[in-house]
Amino acid sequence: MTAVVQCRGLEKSFREKAVLRGVSLVVYGGETLVLLGGSGSGKSVLLKHLNGLLRADAGSVEVDGVRLDTLDEEGLVPLRRRVSMLFQGGALFDSLTVGDNVAFPLREHRMLPEAAIPARVAEALTMVGLEGSERLMPAELSGGMRKRAALARALVLEPKILLYDEPTTGLDPVVAAKINHLIRDLQRRLGLTSVVVTHDLGSAFYVADRLAFLYDGRIRFTGTPAEARASADPPLHEFLTAS
Repeated sequence: MTAVVQCRGLEKSFREKAVLRGVSLVVYGGETLVLLGGSGSGKSVLLKHLNGLLRADAGSVEVDGVRLDTLDEEGLVPLRRRVSMLFQGGALFDSLTVGDNVAFPLREHRMLPEAAIPARVAEALTMVGLEGSERLMPAELSGGMRKRAALARALVLEPKILLYDEPTTGLDPVVAAKINHLIRDLQRRLGLTSVVVTHDLGSAFYVADRLAFLYDGRIRFTGTPAEARASADPPLHEFLTAS
């Protein structure tokens, strides 16, 4: 397996609070890695280091062999075309239609001529089961539809890596299950490498090829779902049992 993301000794503090205390982690091409950990453990903080939204205080992040700390904001632009992110809550622009929300990255990165954008948008919306929704406003969408529209926006640049921040939070079990199926289906169809942050253990065990458990600012465990269930590590066992 080829490593496409590597974190080495990653440290990050906010004011006096150390959140990441030497995180080392490898994500392999084509896999779905799920990040588990308690509230406030730094899962979303770690995720935002993988596309340069946050900069580490120490340590390094490499994506496809390129160290992110060597890139300025302009240098991060091509990286962010390859590493898309589904933000918690979707983060759609309420003043734009669904179609314009999905088209936004294409226009921002000047990826296509304007005449070619509607077809790419329609293709991305079809991938997530929202075909024909271009003229709707975000306020007209259900919670699950908003997540799928945001996912279409993340997919429209045809990324190599997709980061999911709590993709099922706030959704009822039926809709959450549909999002989980979609994550798996996109991995199979597109060969995406995915990193998923979630509190939902049902979701985690369904979508994960491997799990990584973040505890006390470090990665305490990595392994398959079966290995996680069989682990005798006390903090991991307590987390899985309590959840």
